[in-house]
Amino acid sequence: MKILLIDEDVYILRVLKHIILNRLALAHVMEATDGINAVQQFRIHQPHLVILEVMIPKVDGFGVCQWIRTQSNVPIMMVTGLTQVKDKITAFELGADDYVVKPFCAREIEARIKGLLRRTNQDQSWHLGAIRIHQKQVWKHNQPIRLTEMEWALLELLIRHPGQIVTRQTILKQIWGYAWPNETRVVDVHISRLRAKLEDDPSHPTLILTARGSGYLISSIYRT
Repeated sequence: MKILLIDEDVYILRVLKHIILNRLALAHVMEATDGINAVQQFRIHQPHLVILEVMIPKVDGFGVCQWIRTQSNVPIMMVTGLTQVKDKITAFELGADDYVVKPFCAREIEARIKGLLRRTNQDQSWHLGAIRIHQKQVWKHNQPIRLTEMEWALLELLIRHPGQIVTRQTILKQIWGYAWPNETRVVDVHISRLRAKLEDDPSHPTLILTARGSGYLISSIYRT
């Protein structure tokens, strides 16, 4: 398991590295302190997870995140001092899978990393309207659709409960590894991103439906 840490603050890098190596017992941590070096490290090591600060020199974290998404679906966690909602939305729109505001709790970081790395890959095929799904690969009208790791995990959770409402709290717990009431906005943002890729008209979804005030559900689906 290779994890790339990107932050200008060497103290933060040291803390994150301690959490990963000692609390999670995950190995092979790479570090970068600016955006250009981050891109170089990513190209060389092809990490399984990226933990990224927005405020880094040369190329900021938003730019690095956007570039990574052109290369890979690797999970990206933003750990940053930017606290405004608009910054969170920007991060998610650029492809980030999670967003943590500094100062952070070590146990929270640990839980979120576990959530990002928790994946299943069972040999099943699903059909949802014009969407075909097989082994983490998705096609729409026979054209491949590229999903991030988090988008795939969210889609998989929904299709495993066809016709059933999956609450935002359940989604947070199953996908992100926590279920704090004030964090449900992250679910809505990822649902919006998923609809943009899967729905013919994302403003009038027919595949991923909203249960107002509760959560989401998948419409008619069958498995082969």
